[in-house]
Amino acid sequence: MKYLVMVQGTQADYEAMRGKASANSPAWSEQEIQAMYAFMSAINDDLAESGEMVDGQGLAEPAKVRHVGLGPDGKAVITDGPYSETKELLAGYWVLDCASLERVTEIAERIARCPQPAGAPEYPVVIRPILDGAGDI
Repeated sequence: MKYLVMVQGTQADYEAMRGKASANSPAWSEQEIQAMYAFMSAINDDLAESGEMVDGQGLAEPAKVRHVGLGPDGKAVITDGPYSETKELLAGYWVLDCASLERVTEIAERIARCPQPAGAPEYPVVIRPILDGAGDI
């Protein structure tokens, strides 16, 4: 079964990784950034070796988000982010092909242990099964 495994973050988190602290997130050091990248790289390598990795990517910061919707007149309404009303957004994801929900949960638990500075916000790792047919809803 395929699963989408997601990690979340905020604009403040991305800025903290560039060394700008806020009330909700301490500034990351270069050593902390490198530890996070090494940790994620090791997970990706293990998932590729086990054959469970289908895809995985980190996403650009919320400031680079664009929303496209329709206005009352049916014309496109386009707004660029970030948005003050938005809290956490998708920061990165993996598409995994795992034998069971238990296995993907083990992987999510490992992802949740990613090193970060003391006091940095912790977000849950979200698992969503990917539907493989119209009858799965």
